[in-house]
Amino acid sequence: MDERFAFLAEWYDPSAALLRRYQLLYYPKDGSVEMFDMKNQRTFLRRTKFDEIHPEDLFVGNRVNVFSRQLNLIGYGDQYTANKLGSKKERTLAMIKPDAVTKVGDIIQMIYDANLIVTKAKMTKLTWKQAADFYTEHQSKSFFNNLVQFVSSGPVIAMELMGDEAVSTWRKVLGPTDSGVAQKDAANSLRGQFGTDGTKNAGHGSDSLASAARELEFFFPSTTGHGPSNTAMYSDCTCSIIKPHAISEVFTGKILKSIIENGFEISALQMFNMDRVNAEEFLEVYKGVVAEYTNVVDELCSGPCMALEIHAADSPRTFREFCGPADPEIARHLRPTTLRALYGKNKVQNAVHCTDLPEDGILEVQYFFKILDV
Repeated sequence: MDERFAFLAEWYDPSAALLRRYQLLYYPKDGSVEMFDMKNQRTFLRRTKFDEIHPEDLFVGNRVNVFSRQLNLIGYGDQYTANKLGSKKERTLAMIKPDAVTKVGDIIQMIYDANLIVTKAKMTKLTWKQAADFYTEHQSKSFFNNLVQFVSSGPVIAMELMGDEAVSTWRKVLGPTDSGVAQKDAANSLRGQFGTDGTKNAGHGSDSLASAARELEFFFPSTTGHGPSNTAMYSDCTCSIIKPHAISEVFTGKILKSIIENGFEISALQMFNMDRVNAEEFLEVYKGVVAEYTNVVDELCSGPCMALEIHAADSPRTFREFCGPADPEIARHLRPTTLRALYGKNKVQNAVHCTDLPEDGILEVQYFFKILDV
């Protein structure tokens, strides 16, 4: 018997307005998948080789795309899968502090290099009160006021990280709390490279699973309410989206670093899981204009994407030039240093979307940061 992993998966069927439940089976030996319809008790998809699912995509809470169906993985299908894939998996909160926000590209690369993945991300600016609530356990400490003052002094980026023993792994990446100690004892750690002292120490990490649960709930509430708001400015801006294929190919860090190093300010950043309806609506301007429209929609809702507000003078034009021609093959010949030349695969999976028409810059930013971020 080939090894197989089993998951319970849900798919929203828009034509029937029903949530359908399946058992999804994945065979790592040849990368094949099989689906079983739970309600009708019959095979829905016979075992078929499918190259677009990778073992690291398989965890409860993730979304996978199987032949254009977006499946939410809601549970493990058997004890073997739970033991093998689920037992060490943890979620933790990572926060990039104001002093290191411009190093977000390097930091995300460090996260992936440590075998962790970013499942949620949001740039926000905390008020004094929000920062005090977040650090409430340090209220009696002498450094409390300085810490709250500093963390509320500029934008921060909060992220949910997922992986084996994520809490301790991320803290190891961060290094010692005091950046001076980090520079001596762990020069390659995040604080060793980007920190200044004990307060301006570039990043924060939850110290236990209990803290992680509380801190993730603070930034990314699972129930009612809304976490701290995003930082979109809606002026002198253009919209960029790092596409799902580029995120799964671990290009996010390199793309963000390249954007910042080329003089563009990232004034808002957030990860989204797009529904097909939203992807079609957002890309509607290309319908009937771009031959690959349907495939571009499929790509945008195939997994998490990262939306950015890019702030600069004449940003729609200058940023579009920086992204390069829509076809990466053409980009590699004509503009080899552009984002699409470096990270794109084809016209559909071309690494990044950018606003094409100057008058649409603010509208596209609003679509993500006003309409979808509710």
